Order: sequence, then C-alpha cells, then structure tokens
Amino acid sequence: EEAIRAWIARAEVAAEEKDRGELLDMISVSYADGRGNDHAEIGNMLRFYFFRQQSIALLTKIDRIAVSGDSAAIAEITVGMAGSSGGALGFDADVYHFELELEKPEDEWLLIGARWAPLGREVH
Repeated sequence: EEAIRAWIARAEVAAEEKDRGELLDMISVSYADGRGNDHAEIGNMLRFYFFRQQSIALLTKIDRIAVSGDSAAIAEITVGMAGSSGGALGFDADVYHFELELEKPEDEWLLIGARWAPLGREVH
C-alpha cells in the first residue's frame, strides 16, 4: 500500500509539472480502458490538457487502496483539479473520482486501466 501511495504522489507531482513523459512512463504500454483509450490516446489527452492549462494544481485524496498479492492493486482517488488558462474567468476547476487498476510486472507499479467521472456521477 505504501508503494501505491508513493506512485500516486509521483503522478500528482508529474501532472502539476506538466511532465507528460513521466506520466506516460507510469502507464503500461498495454493500457486499455472501457472508453476505448490506449496508451497513445491517454498521451494525447494529457498533451491536450497540458496545452490548454498554463498551470495546474491538484488536491488528491486517496479513498481506498486494495492490493492483491504482490502484483495487482486498485486505487480509488478523488482529485480536485484547478488550472489557469486563457478562458473568460482565467481558470478551470473540476473534481473527479478515479478508479485506477495497477500492476507490478517487475520493479515498479504501472497503470493498466482506469475509470473516472466527475464527482457525484457514475464512474465508467
């Protein structure tokens, strides 16, 4: 569980620094989710989001971590996201709930799938 918490903290820092490469290194090349996204599509989503935001601030709350054996885990997190942009108000803010599927094929944890939705909506 400690390693999953560290993985989440690392991802939060990378996102706030808009370090797309670091985030992609934390995602398995075989990533797939129910929305049809793969590793490349998640990379494109990150590129678009980082391009739109001049700065990003995240507030992450770990709701639950369930580790199965030494190589599989599910982490449920709630993330408040705020970014400054060139929009009418100058910032965007959202809160999302994520269910992350992780595996540890060798030495480090990798994201292999995810489900998410705005807080209060059904995660899919």
